[in-house]
Amino acid sequence: MKILITGGRGQLGRDLEEVLLKTGKHELTCPGRGELDVTKLDEVQQLILNNRPEVIIHAAANTNVDQCELDEDSAYLVNALGTRNVAVAAAKVGAKLVYVSTDYVFNGRAGRPYTEFDLPDPINVYGKSKLAGEQYVVSLSNKYFIVRTSWLYGRYGKNFVKTMLNLAKEKSEVSVVNDQVGTPTYTKDLARFLAELIQTELYGIYHASNSGFCSWFDFARAIFKTAGLEQVKVRPISTPELNRPAPRPAFSVLDNYCLRLQGLAALQSWEEALQEFLLEVLK
Repeated sequence: MKILITGGRGQLGRDLEEVLLKTGKHELTCPGRGELDVTKLDEVQQLILNNRPEVIIHAAANTNVDQCELDEDSAYLVNALGTRNVAVAAAKVGAKLVYVSTDYVFNGRAGRPYTEFDLPDPINVYGKSKLAGEQYVVSLSNKYFIVRTSWLYGRYGKNFVKTMLNLAKEKSEVSVVNDQVGTPTYTKDLARFLAELIQTELYGIYHASNSGFCSWFDFARAIFKTAGLEQVKVRPISTPELNRPAPRPAFSVLDNYCLRLQGLAALQSWEEALQEFLLEVLK
């Protein structure tokens, strides 16, 4: 298949490229931010009309949660209107559209994992702008997969796991919030899932995260233990102590309900995924 990946030089985009190329079945176009500005409709349409992909995986986004809170215009321009631009162009060429969304479309107050049929209610600008992107996809495309995921980390770009490993080189103690619970998700696992999903016509909304859940504090301790860095002490702190601009949902765990309903393979546990990732990056 001819596949175009927006945000192709990003954390997820690069793993998607590697996973899809390994199949030997696809022709890929993977523009980065410097090659495709999704906020410019003419630029998006020209690239997509010239390439005429059969599948577009829209991974480009402003994912800096605190920056989005401080610059609302930029968040909506990229995450909402940028997504509209991609959806419009995808519809013109009849491409399947995959939109990568987030657990932060939920308020975190349900006290249980969220299914695809729960109503979103985001509490920060990032979540609101990503939900607006979802709404554009639903209204403008008739062949779409909205895939919500959570707490992404991988080999490329900045992420929590790499931050913890770097801090371990400098500090004997780190402070990490213990009152935000979710599911760390390995980008390679998400990429493998998307590679399978795009082969189908099972359109709709999906939750795709590694299985299980933990707090950021638990995650940090697991990182150090799995990496053999147990000498680093992790001190639990509260979200107010962290003093970040954007509020975060307290419990944003995703239930991968539609995967189970349709017999799609579950992603491995977050502990197994972390072990796989660390074996790869620390070898």
